[in-house]
Amino acid sequence: MTQDIAASPFLDPAFTRGFGTFPLDGEALIEALETALKVGYRAIDTAQSYGNEAAVGEALRHADVPRDSLLVTTKIAPDNMNPRDFWPSLEASLKALDCSQIDCLLLHWPDQHGNNTQALALLQEAQARGLARHIGVSNYTIAMMQAAAAQLDAPIACNQIEFHPLLDQSQVAAAARALGIPLSAYCAVARGRALSEPTILAIAQETGLSPAQVTLSWILAKGVAYNAMSTKPQNIAGNFAADGKSLSAEQIARMDVLGQQYGYRIVDASKVPSAPAWD
Repeated sequence: MTQDIAASPFLDPAFTRGFGTFPLDGEALIEALETALKVGYRAIDTAQSYGNEAAVGEALRHADVPRDSLLVTTKIAPDNMNPRDFWPSLEASLKALDCSQIDCLLLHWPDQHGNNTQALALLQEAQARGLARHIGVSNYTIAMMQAAAAQLDAPIACNQIEFHPLLDQSQVAAAARALGIPLSAYCAVARGRALSEPTILAIAQETGLSPAQVTLSWILAKGVAYNAMSTKPQNIAGNFAADGKSLSAEQIARMDVLGQQYGYRIVDASKVPSAPAWD
């Protein structure tokens, strides 16, 4: 089943550039998030497993930005994707974020073997109860996206996946487009590795952009939203200045080949033992 892709907030230009909060917490997170909001970020990404929802909530309480202009995403941790723990964990997230409704609620990880039926049903019920405005998934394979689209009545706001130029995610992206499921990127600059890649450095020199801006602009040009994290004000502002229209077709094509060249996946089963087999 193909859904109406227009139903996703991640296609709204206000929310395609997101501020990621992992692994920040405490004052470092609050200060960085305050800076992010000042430079224009309106999409904020957190998760139960990050342990920083309360710090995000604290920053948002004191922010000089209307709460209804923000898109705050949090994610249900894998251990909470059961009927006993789902609801208490969601209530705890709502309390920590100081809101009555999560703007976008995702399932953080799928079941390794694809048995996501119960978790998806709980997610849809959370939306039906008015506890989540939008719902989505994270780290879902092509088969898992297809199964989720077939099961859920509500639109899937996004599939948040590792997405950067050093990893070929073209097949996942094509399948997501066919299903009408937008993608959102984490590890958007490959934990910094993309910033020293020769092709990206050359394009940065050609365009006058920073390597981070080149990388994030490539992601936006692919129709994918991104989450970028920094604690340095100049980098926070620079990342937000990325523009999906700032690269030429030739420059985008040069970056397109990097994923097959490097095949650099950061988050795999060695870091998350329950991760599905993507390849």
